Amino acid sequence: MPKLVNQNPLFYMLVMTIALSAYGQKKNEAFRLNIRKTNLPVVIDGVADDMVWKTTDVAKDFFMVLPMDEGKANERSEIRMTYDDKNIYLIATFYNTTKGKNFVESLRRDFSFGKNDNFLLFIDPFNNKTTGFTFGSNAAGAQWDGTMFAGSSVDLNWDSKWVSAVQRDEDKWVFEMALPFKSIRYKDGVKEWGINFSRLDLKSSEKSSWTPIGRQFPTSSLALAGVLVWDEPPPSPKVNFSLIPYTLGTIAEDINEQSDNELKVGGDIKFSLSSSLNLDLTINPDFSQVEVDRQVTNLDRFELFFPERRQFFLENADLFASFGYQDIRPFFSRRIGLGVPIRAGARVSGNLNENWRLGLMDMQTASVTSTGRPSQNFGVLSLQRKVFSRSSIGLMFVNKQSVSYPQEADSLKTVFPEFNRNIGLEYNLASADNLWSGKAFVLKSFAPNQRGNGLTQAANLEYKSRKWNWGLQEESVGEEYTAEVGFVPRRGYINLSAFAGHLFFPKKGKIVSHGPSLRTSYFFNSNFERTDNENSLEYEINFRNRSQLEFEGSKEFVELLSPFDPTRSGKDSLATGTRHRWNTLKIEYDAKPQSLFTYSLGAQYGGYYLEGTRLGLMAELGYRFQPFVSLSSNLSYNHLDMPAPWNTTEFWLIGSEVDITFTNTLFFANLFQYNEQSRNFNLNSRLQWRYKPASDLFLVYTNNQLISPLEGRSWSLTLKLNYWFNN
Repeated sequence: MPKLVNQNPLFYMLVMTIALSAYGQKKNEAFRLNIRKTNLPVVIDGVADDMVWKTTDVAKDFFMVLPMDEGKANERSEIRMTYDDKNIYLIATFYNTTKGKNFVESLRRDFSFGKNDNFLLFIDPFNNKTTGFTFGSNAAGAQWDGTMFAGSSVDLNWDSKWVSAVQRDEDKWVFEMALPFKSIRYKDGVKEWGINFSRLDLKSSEKSSWTPIGRQFPTSSLALAGVLVWDEPPPSPKVNFSLIPYTLGTIAEDINEQSDNELKVGGDIKFSLSSSLNLDLTINPDFSQVEVDRQVTNLDRFELFFPERRQFFLENADLFASFGYQDIRPFFSRRIGLGVPIRAGARVSGNLNENWRLGLMDMQTASVTSTGRPSQNFGVLSLQRKVFSRSSIGLMFVNKQSVSYPQEADSLKTVFPEFNRNIGLEYNLASADNLWSGKAFVLKSFAPNQRGNGLTQAANLEYKSRKWNWGLQEESVGEEYTAEVGFVPRRGYINLSAFAGHLFFPKKGKIVSHGPSLRTSYFFNSNFERTDNENSLEYEINFRNRSQLEFEGSKEFVELLSPFDPTRSGKDSLATGTRHRWNTLKIEYDAKPQSLFTYSLGAQYGGYYLEGTRLGLMAELGYRFQPFVSLSSNLSYNHLDMPAPWNTTEFWLIGSEVDITFTNTLFFANLFQYNEQSRNFNLNSRLQWRYKPASDLFLVYTNNQLISPLEGRSWSLTLKLNYWFNN
């Protein structure tokens, strides 16, 4: 294991030098919109005929972000805002300079940004340029809401109570909304918030923003937001209490044809400890209505990552889930409740003030007598301190503790250890001008035996301008490091990687940008002996109609560190220590999103283990009868040719979805999946009626069928009702 101190002095010197220069005034401070209180009534109907809209200030003269960020937008937009004691009101008018129908995917909430004509509002109530809220709508009236973190990232799994309406005609579309103050969190007494407005118009292939933003950045970048100026501080936040009980009934049959009927009750409680800090409690939680995972063909040597989808774990999820890297996570909430019921849980999360954020979670699971799994407690502490302009220092502590074993403990402690703990410290770099970003962290694990006591550290630095994008990264994961409540699919390695890319911008023609990028990644063992590496050269072409073409050539080397079946289908395994080299060519094309029929096509061909070959084909197809029906299909085909005993292996993966949105409160989603590699057929149908804001009725049917030579079938039908009570 390499030393952690002064391992890369030049790298850390760069990080600190940039951090020390990260002070500075907000770049778009001059863009200020005044909001004044009104005593006049506001009717949310998408029609700008209320008297209050005659006297407000107007945010207009938007800047073009895409296809090029070199002037004002061609499509005209106007935003007006006001407020009273209960709500913030906004009306947005979007004029259609380019004639034609608006493009929308469906009426489903939290739509796909790039496939819909839409308007988005971004607000930063703490002026910390890193956290906030987003609201918006597509041109058909489907709502969008989420929390913001890490300066520009959006978590759409958060839902809140608010109302909106949309009206359209040939010349424009109008969006009007009322956002209750109690639906968001903000600091008391503050008269200036960060704010920005974004519009995507697919007819003209134009994305625009109220403040000027470089095309390499998302319009959600809070560092580039303007200022919302209140004539007096918003109403002081009041104590907000919500009770969300549920009841459900399920009939089910498992793979052994054992039937089971269940009646279950539980619920959540939300309580505002302060204007920006929430307490969430859950009792006997149920997640039967949650979307199922999209299946994939897995030819990788390591465990695949599937994102968290359960609502309780998603609000302020960045406090817990963003520590570390994608493949070095000390905490991964899907490890909680894996094959065992969750009895109860509590979470405190939010902003302590404009500089401090806190996340505290505790979950309790039940014991399982049949397997000897003990009752376990999961505790997580996350604390963040803002430093410089937008950077932060974070501390995380994760504890998994076995509380009581249902059988004799000594024989079970090797399977279910008494505890596993992780503590980590992290520095996140985000420069004031948004050009520099990076991270450096160190993690230490603790376990009852030596095997689980280890160290991990990593760091990266990235620069991103309009024309240049480059970065460096290093990782060192100890062989003894363990994170039982985390996601660390690989241990005992050192990784050094880098990338660099450049874009060219033609003045005329159908191509808006094109350019190459080079990536390299080398893995070493603890003796700094190479175990595998990959080098790739890519070239991407971006068209003005938002379609994209990409070519890639790569060269790989792998020395197996453990036995591995290259088909992952139950055939023989390659021996530890065997070495393999191959080259691969890839091509991918994403069609323009404006068409009713959309598609993405990809192919790869090259070598594989034991000088074999691999052919891969991919297609994503979609058609919409807007705004009510969206059809999509994902197709994947892999053909592997290898020496005996593997010979020829073929895998099909088919996923088809029918998404029907009868209204913006009644949805019917159907997902069919066929995975030849795992020999599984899956069907999931989910009917959702949002009969009141944030209150739902679900009817969910699932069916899993194993394919020959495997046998078995399981299915379930669940009816679930929840209701959101507010004070």
